[in-house]
Amino acid sequence: MGFGLDSFIESLSGFVMIWRFGSHKNLTHKEEEKIEEKATKIIGYTFYILAFYILFESIKKLYLGKPTTPTFFGMIITGVSLIVMPYLYLEKQKISKKINRKSLEADSKQTLACMSLSLAVLIGLVANYLFGFWQADPLAGILISFILIREGYFTIRDAKLCGC
Repeated sequence: MGFGLDSFIESLSGFVMIWRFGSHKNLTHKEEEKIEEKATKIIGYTFYILAFYILFESIKKLYLGKPTTPTFFGMIITGVSLIVMPYLYLEKQKISKKINRKSLEADSKQTLACMSLSLAVLIGLVANYLFGFWQADPLAGILISFILIREGYFTIRDAKLCGC
């Protein structure tokens, strides 16, 4: 359930990209830059939303002593994510450099975050199964949440520096 909710939050970035690259008729260069800046900032805020959600859930799990409960469906989604997300991340990075768009670069980092969360879930499940170390998943979540806060900060700060 938690993995699904954070995947939904990560998907907000994708919706921003749909809006960003959707049809904007007859825009001046300045208007185009303004849309790019706004999209980049919104994606920066999605890093914060995702980070605080993961931080809250991780601390709650540690406090309540509640290990992650594996489900077959959850493991399938995690496995597929670990296969698909690296490719998607690299392609988004390549395209963002080619078209010089900070918003797409920021979205690619959201994809990387999703991949990192999938890896953390998988490591947590394995550590719990093999060693009874159920705390691995929430501890990884706390670490990832601080990385996401950092990414959000730099994405928002650098939104005006896109040089599009």
